[in-house]
Amino acid sequence: MLRELWNDAEGGFHPASAPDFLPTEALREVQLRRLRAVVAHAYEKVPLYRTRMDERGLTPAAIQGLADIARLPFTVKADLRDTYPFGLFASPMSDVVRLHASSGTTGKPIVVAYTREDVEVWSEVMARTLAACGLHRGDILQNAFGYGLFTGGLGAHYGAETLGATVVPISGGNSDRQIMLIRDFGVSAICCTPSYFTHLVERAGELGVDLRALPLRIGIFGAEPWTDAMRDHIEAAAGIRVFDIYGLSEIIGPGVASECGEQNGLHIFEDHFYPEIIDPETGEVLPDGAEGELVLTTLSKRAMPMLRYRTRDITALIAEPCPCGRTLRRMRRIGRRSDDMFIIRGVNVFPSQVEAALLAVEGTLPHYQIILSRQQGLDQMAVEVEVTPEVFSDKVGALEGVRARLAKSIEHILGIRVELRLVEPRSIARSEGKAKRVIDRRNG
Repeated sequence: MLRELWNDAEGGFHPASAPDFLPTEALREVQLRRLRAVVAHAYEKVPLYRTRMDERGLTPAAIQGLADIARLPFTVKADLRDTYPFGLFASPMSDVVRLHASSGTTGKPIVVAYTREDVEVWSEVMARTLAACGLHRGDILQNAFGYGLFTGGLGAHYGAETLGATVVPISGGNSDRQIMLIRDFGVSAICCTPSYFTHLVERAGELGVDLRALPLRIGIFGAEPWTDAMRDHIEAAAGIRVFDIYGLSEIIGPGVASECGEQNGLHIFEDHFYPEIIDPETGEVLPDGAEGELVLTTLSKRAMPMLRYRTRDITALIAEPCPCGRTLRRMRRIGRRSDDMFIIRGVNVFPSQVEAALLAVEGTLPHYQIILSRQQGLDQMAVEVEVTPEVFSDKVGALEGVRARLAKSIEHILGIRVELRLVEPRSIARSEGKAKRVIDRRNG
């Protein structure tokens, strides 16, 4: 049976995926053994964890079962900045073979470290990620995630090589060259952000290249929240199947969770990353099925273990079994983060809601900006949305019709009316990495 799955390009089974199918009882045994080891390692090697556990009267010996994880202190992003650059490392620099860092656009960058064993785990979980998305040996993967300090590029690269796929390490940008290589190399899969791929689809059309006529069959997208409406748009425009993957540098990079062929939630690689859902206000652990903030604990990270890291991503754990046969729990796709939220006239608004609203209206393009301003002490919101050339030319009076439908769609989803600006195609800047959806002018 496993051999049949391995040979099935859609199922994408690979020996690296074997842990995904562990019996639940065996998985829990692995988790507890690794949890106790990582807590002991963090307590012994990381002053911040030792101090916080001592304040709670906890020692590693207090972790007797998986439920005891709730007794441990949380870790937040500020902890990484406050201990910059190496204060959370649990391994000596002589054992650290890799450093990555965030952009640091909002202050000191987040620095993360890897031992050789950590890199091997990262390669393994990324191989499992790609296999779950249907890749296998012989596929040609164009890796348009950014290389360098950003974790996306090298994470996907090592995972693809571990899987046995051929990697085209093009990184981000140079869209014309991206399209040329997709066509000339017979690329069958691509990794990048969904916003950048929508730009590639658009640019391919301008160059007269029909992606639907090429061998490209799989898109693996991550690094930013995106909606099912965006998935539908991309799959229709490019003729491919699109999969969501999830990760964050503080935990390991990409490779924390991945969709499978069912495209109904992301399987968390629980043998390496233990998930909890908490109430973001109280910190209380919530049951499976309840929506809250995702908290992750690394179970095997050596250089920089993370205990109960608050991701700020809002989701829920899906309890029922997946038809794919994986015993790993799934989480709902993440469409919003707690720190993405802004409040307009007393209403909580997330960028993903705007994306869902505009993609439900024919004649719009998946390129938009939310502009926040402050007038007479009140926060205001405007949305700029690109429309198709036919709509923008307004030859048959289409512009006002699209405006009315879009205004109704946004009001229905957000519950408020906003200022709408319909703009011509390509007037909103394209991103080669994570899209910048919100322009905040309230303090400028």
